[in-house]
Amino acid sequence: MNTMTSQITTRELRSRLSDVLGRAMYGGERIGITRNGKLAAVVISVEDLNELEGFEMAQDVAEYRDAKAADDGVRVSLDELRASLAR
Repeated sequence: MNTMTSQITTRELRSRLSDVLGRAMYGGERIGITRNGKLAAVVISVEDLNELEGFEMAQDVAEYRDAKAADDGVRVSLDELRASLAR
């Protein structure tokens, strides 16, 4: 997966938006947007977004499977939970 390739200020972004979008869409660049010297956002391609969301979903599924495998079947009622938290 790519890393951020460049940064641009919000002021520069106003005048170069079309160029920035093109670089992200067609060049696969990840362009950081800074505001007051701090990174505020990153422009990425839809392809990168889909890859990141796919990776996130795979992690969620793996964590669900791990939790399901570790489930011992014991359940606690809401009243029992409240009582234990009150202690």
